[in-house]
Amino acid sequence: MANPGKEKKEKHFIQKPIYEGGIAAMKTFIREHLKYPQEALAKKIEGTVRVEYTINYKGVVTDAKVIAGISQACDQEAIRVVKLFLFKVPKIRKLKVVFHKTINIHFKLPKVKPQKKQQIQYTIIAKPPAKKDDKPASSGYNYSIDL
Repeated sequence: MANPGKEKKEKHFIQKPIYEGGIAAMKTFIREHLKYPQEALAKKIEGTVRVEYTINYKGVVTDAKVIAGISQACDQEAIRVVKLFLFKVPKIRKLKVVFHKTINIHFKLPKVKPQKKQQIQYTIIAKPPAKKDDKPASSGYNYSIDL
């Protein structure tokens, strides 16, 4: 029988850092801050960059390096975004613990939406009206130009 006066002990001696809001919030953060490099867009480079990063005892990412990359521009962008992360680190009995984690950053080319064609119509009238109140001659031509 458990003693009701005692606190429940933590499962692990050293608790891991927590990203505020969980994995969903981290994915949203990446989506909002990741800028697809122009060089990669021009070359149509897609793929996943695997980054290993270090979190200090304050919850700040102090170091990040690419384990598996796809291009220099995408690798640098993935490192830039990872270094923006902030974690909540539980107090660990006055110990200053450093944590190492890995993450996959996905680079997917944006979908290109088909542009709507602009259409201009011209009406050519064979003969202008003789007076202001008269209707134009009934014969004429309509041209449509797609831009």
